[in-house]
Amino acid sequence: MVSTKLRVKELLREKRWTTKVLAEKTGMSESYLTHIKNGTRRWNEDALKKLALAFELHPSEILLYRKEFDGVIQEFSMPNIEIFQDEQEPVNLHLHVAPVVNEIPAEPTKYNNKLMQVAAGNNSKYVPVLGTEDENIFALEVQDNSMSPKFVKGDYLVVSPAIWSRSGDIVAVEFGDDDEKRRAIMQVNYMDDFVVLESVNHKNAPKALVRGKDNFRILGKVIFRYQKML
Repeated sequence: MVSTKLRVKELLREKRWTTKVLAEKTGMSESYLTHIKNGTRRWNEDALKKLALAFELHPSEILLYRKEFDGVIQEFSMPNIEIFQDEQEPVNLHLHVAPVVNEIPAEPTKYNNKLMQVAAGNNSKYVPVLGTEDENIFALEVQDNSMSPKFVKGDYLVVSPAIWSRSGDIVAVEFGDDDEKRRAIMQVNYMDDFVVLESVNHKNAPKALVRGKDNFRILGKVIFRYQKML
């Protein structure tokens, strides 16, 4: 279960601002901000943009993550976010939720991602994602520290199958023969005759794949990294 409540109350406390100060900075009324702060009124994209500007944060960092376990509601924010896209592009505030999976789906679709989410016991775990209209996004929960220090255990890597990758991007990729097929998060570099896959921490030797000969598929591009903050 995902909430679209915002972290306004928490951020006001961190900044030591009153609602009146925030109203002056955003141009919104105190009464409206009080409703948003208490979660008693829905916010819109314009309000989110003004709040992000006032707090000097990316809009994604103002969202509050919410999940439910056996009827018990737990809320935590995920303020540390790394964005793997062109920061010069205008912010798209379209909101989707990415189901949390423990393995990279072989065929990332909305239906298959949900199946893998349920199979992993993550039925109620989602990550809110702004800036994409891809319904097939998924959030891979990093299971160990094999990719450290870039990614560590407990991180959520949001992967979008709809976004084309370029050299230097971090992607979810499948490669190898049918009997030794492997899916992993790696950095990809495209050359005329080769595709080079490297570990994200560059601790292992690169793997060069011959175009048209070796089997590989890009399953999606990593567009966000969330660090869980309980």
